[in-house]
Amino acid sequence: MKNFLLTWLGAAIALLITAYILQSFNIGFKVDNFGTALVAAAVIGIVNAIIRPVLKILAFPITLLTFGLFTFVINGFTLWLASYLTPSYGFVIEGPIAALLGSIVLSIISSTINYFLRAVE
Repeated sequence: MKNFLLTWLGAAIALLITAYILQSFNIGFKVDNFGTALVAAAVIGIVNAIIRPVLKILAFPITLLTFGLFTFVINGFTLWLASYLTPSYGFVIEGPIAALLGSIVLSIISSTINYFLRAVE
């Protein structure tokens, strides 16, 4: 349970940092506050658990042809889908470029945060 909560808080913090970085470059990626980040992190987790595996199976041939680069598109789509499911909470992604860049930045920041959380345990 402790690992779950730490991972969830880490994902919310990563979302806030990602939104701050992308907003500084005027890219349409917006997270209003920490509560919004918590809700968005939960929705992203649900979308990644349910829809992403199906997309990865369906897109396997394209992913194979692009040497795995199509995974970035899948990640961007799932991130955009999560924002589409939570617009009233203040998590908004405006367009496919923002979703793609957001997924790349979010994965880097999430990996870094998870690395430090694992080191603390």
